[in-house]
Amino acid sequence: MQIHVVQPGQTLYGIAKAYNTTITQIVVANEIRNPDQLVVGQALVIPIWGNFYTVRPGDTLYAIAQRFDIDYRELARINNISVNEPLKVGFRLFIPPKPKTSAEINAYIEPMGTSVSPALEEAAEEAAPYLTYLAPFSYRIQRDGNLIEPLLNNFSQIAAKHDAGLMMVLSNLEEGQFSTELARIILTNEEVQNRLLDNIVRIVNDIGFIDVHFDLEFISPDNREDYNNFLRKAKERLSKKGITISTALAPKTSANQKGLLYEAHDYRAHGEIVDFVVLMTYEWGYSAGPPMPVSPIGPVRQVIEYALTEMPASKIMMGQNLYGYDWTLPYVQGGEYARVVSPQQAIEIARLHNVSIKYDYIAQAPYIDYVDNQGRTHKVWFEDARSIQAKFNLIKELDLRGVSYWKLGISFPQNWLLIEGNFNVVKL
Repeated sequence: MQIHVVQPGQTLYGIAKAYNTTITQIVVANEIRNPDQLVVGQALVIPIWGNFYTVRPGDTLYAIAQRFDIDYRELARINNISVNEPLKVGFRLFIPPKPKTSAEINAYIEPMGTSVSPALEEAAEEAAPYLTYLAPFSYRIQRDGNLIEPLLNNFSQIAAKHDAGLMMVLSNLEEGQFSTELARIILTNEEVQNRLLDNIVRIVNDIGFIDVHFDLEFISPDNREDYNNFLRKAKERLSKKGITISTALAPKTSANQKGLLYEAHDYRAHGEIVDFVVLMTYEWGYSAGPPMPVSPIGPVRQVIEYALTEMPASKIMMGQNLYGYDWTLPYVQGGEYARVVSPQQAIEIARLHNVSIKYDYIAQAPYIDYVDNQGRTHKVWFEDARSIQAKFNLIKELDLRGVSYWKLGISFPQNWLLIEGNFNVVKL
């Protein structure tokens, strides 16, 4: 796959011609709503084999070959040029694709209300070919160890159709919030634990889940070792059934990081006990906070590099958001929450307000500044092909297990194309 960033004056006709593809292929791949109105700064995924690199001042064949991890003599041969021939600025070199690495891909899906919408089932159907796990969120643990089940509708059939496994997600959500008291009861009451594990085993057998995933958050630091012991108990019980277990972990950068979200999540213990973890490496920019990228590459890397000191890379799935936020400025703490937007919606906002999409190369994230019809200034941080590719490069560099998405139902067609171009998705 080639990522192309739209420049002023460019058209789909010219872009398609430059890459020897068709307008239709680009429109379909990117689900472009208005083909005649591209947005400057919009990142397009061009569905071609390999990609092209345009020579810049100071470039050498050897340096370019090193950058793309290919022998410079092979790069010269592919492009039918001499290894001794100086490169001309503006010359386009064809770069063949690297062999794809294997990765596990998970995506949470959150049915809400009293029924699953057709759009949510369509999102599951679209994503399932690229998934190892489909994870309905969530089975809510009750104070007596019983469970409130999520709506599943046709998720089992969709997963099976595409050789994806179902992940059973369990949470300590109570009245819409993660409950510290509920977590304490679960982790300290043996009778509740036994009933909970009995219920988990029954549902796993009935539905056919292949992994049991604990997303217990806002646990009191006093219950840190209780959580570790509960996971040991769950692992012993479920491994006899051939079921893996996994956990969601808050994005820590040190073992002693303070805060209710972090202290009871013991990276080293989880790395020893469970089969794999999902690092929740997103929400630096969040709906109630000030405008900033949701998953900036620097902080994401810091969390993963700390995790690698506590557990092997083969147990780490990087968390990734499929959404962005639209903040109304000026930001006021405790004021209006930012609005969730999909990458497709962000592009449409830029088109409607006739503004370009900008890119922060330090954070590896796109953003938009615009003024609405009421004269209010807005800042939108979101994801595009470039920001996702930067995260995929990090996964490959650090040889991680894979990536886990929060959450399906938010339109981002480029993401699935990039998975196909980067990874051989593990199917269990």
